[in-house]
Amino acid sequence: MRRKTKRNEIISSLPVILSKAKNLRSISNRRPEEAEWPAKARRAQRDKMLMKAILLNLIAAGVIASVSPAASADEIYTFDPAGSSIGFAVHQFLGTTHGKFSRFEGRIDVDRNRPENSSVTAKIDAYSIDTGNRKRDNHLRSQEFFNVEKFPEIVFKSRRVKQTGPQSGEILGELTMHGIMRSVTLNVKLVTPINETKRTRWTVTTEPLQRRDFNLLFTPALEAISGISQSVAVQIEIEARRSE
Repeated sequence: MRRKTKRNEIISSLPVILSKAKNLRSISNRRPEEAEWPAKARRAQRDKMLMKAILLNLIAAGVIASVSPAASADEIYTFDPAGSSIGFAVHQFLGTTHGKFSRFEGRIDVDRNRPENSSVTAKIDAYSIDTGNRKRDNHLRSQEFFNVEKFPEIVFKSRRVKQTGPQSGEILGELTMHGIMRSVTLNVKLVTPINETKRTRWTVTTEPLQRRDFNLLFTPALEAISGISQSVAVQIEIEARRSE
């Protein structure tokens, strides 16, 4: 009877014995000095080592970025108005009226390694519109049409660039004209050799712009008799020189 009672006592004490053994194994796996550290000291040491590792990784990343080819791949080109043209054509009755803007500026940022990171910006002086007829040009500058005193600039800013061929691409951006912003897609083609880096020449096409989209409308009575199409074809050629 005593032997049976003793066995039951041993069995009932097994969980406690196993728990203590587990704690002893955990302590024995630590370095002797670590086993004696208070919990706060151990946490402080771990945090210190973690911060050191993070700082080393940041320094390494900075060094890699500073010497990587992509970091020095950007090329900046500015429009050369003397060799560029921004023109348009619009049908009227049986004929076609051609016009252009004579004053403009622009910038092309080219990333040859990652073309999608390239960008284009352009500004056009709306007052510089020229259709070869002074009376008509003054009318187009008036409040009835472009209203150049209130809206002196036509601005394009790219949002996304996509390479579609070795020397071609699509530029999706925002065109702001007459105080109204619309999304447009420009199809561009590099005319100069792809290895030419000092001067480049591009042809640019896009879907015809609609006058109503920018509220470029005459009075209803004049619109009815003018015979001027709503669609305006855009004709652009840009020559750009690389900035030193």
